[in-house]
Amino acid sequence: MSALLQRRGLLLWMATSSVAAQAWPTRPLRIVVPYAAGGATDVAARLLAPELQRRLGQPVFIDNQPGADGNIGSAEVASATDGHTLLMGTVGTHVINPLLSRRLPYDAVKDFAPICLVATVPLVMVMNPAVAQALGVRKLTDLVQVASAQPGRLHIASGGNGNPSHLAGELFKRLTQTYMLHFPYRSTASAQQDVIAGNMDLMFDTLPTALPQIKSGKLLALGVTSTRRSPSIPELPTLEEAGGPALKGYEASAWTGLFAPSSQPAEQIARLQRDSVAALAGSALRERLNSRGLLVQGGGGAGFAALIAAETEKWARVVQLSGVKVDR
Repeated sequence: MSALLQRRGLLLWMATSSVAAQAWPTRPLRIVVPYAAGGATDVAARLLAPELQRRLGQPVFIDNQPGADGNIGSAEVASATDGHTLLMGTVGTHVINPLLSRRLPYDAVKDFAPICLVATVPLVMVMNPAVAQALGVRKLTDLVQVASAQPGRLHIASGGNGNPSHLAGELFKRLTQTYMLHFPYRSTASAQQDVIAGNMDLMFDTLPTALPQIKSGKLLALGVTSTRRSPSIPELPTLEEAGGPALKGYEASAWTGLFAPSSQPAEQIARLQRDSVAALAGSALRERLNSRGLLVQGGGGAGFAALIAAETEKWARVVQLSGVKVDR
């Protein structure tokens, strides 16, 4: 009799656990974007949220928590225990920041469960059009010739030391064996404004934020940093295409993806992965993201974790060679 009761108890426990798992989420979910509103990460989160909401059956809202290059918002999610807080992380929060700082308030590997790689965010090499005209630069190989012939003549802006826009420039200089003076700004947006104003010669900007300025003629685009052309501006070549043998294999795209705290139950993470991948497979969301310069990916779980590991190895070499150090 006791064995029968035990078996019934086990079946009841399994049924109850299954119902509990299916019932989650029980209240609205919050996606923390650790940057200011309007950037590529914020855009990706806001476009994804309604699709997740439809599948999860609960409201999904965005909480922008900028500061310390993404560290503040990331640290909050790392310690969240409510089961309804997620992070829209990036190559900055999960690869570059850990490489540059010994004092991060979170562990990018141990504190997070990767859910889904949402999109890669190509950077684009842009110049002040007046500077380009004065130097006779019409294409990327012209720029490389100028930088080679006049080391230090060109001033390259970035969104800050260790920012993806900075490291993209360091990789470019290493491969082309050129030297340009680097000027770090407090944000990519402020660096862009100084390039437009003519105070800086060029920069690597995120394609979503640079695209309107390129189309208006305020910035001259020389190439995108992804391995393939962007659907939002297909006439623009990749740096590998435009730069010749020196830039063979060049790739410096940023990316953004969804993470949960590592304490999140496995069945909830599995559901988030399933629903996120399904949402990104839909043509409507894919088109909205692609039109804004983001290249939809949709890889979940183990594939996303493998990308993070490969990116860490890649950028560690660039950081070591450039000598960049930032204690945040």
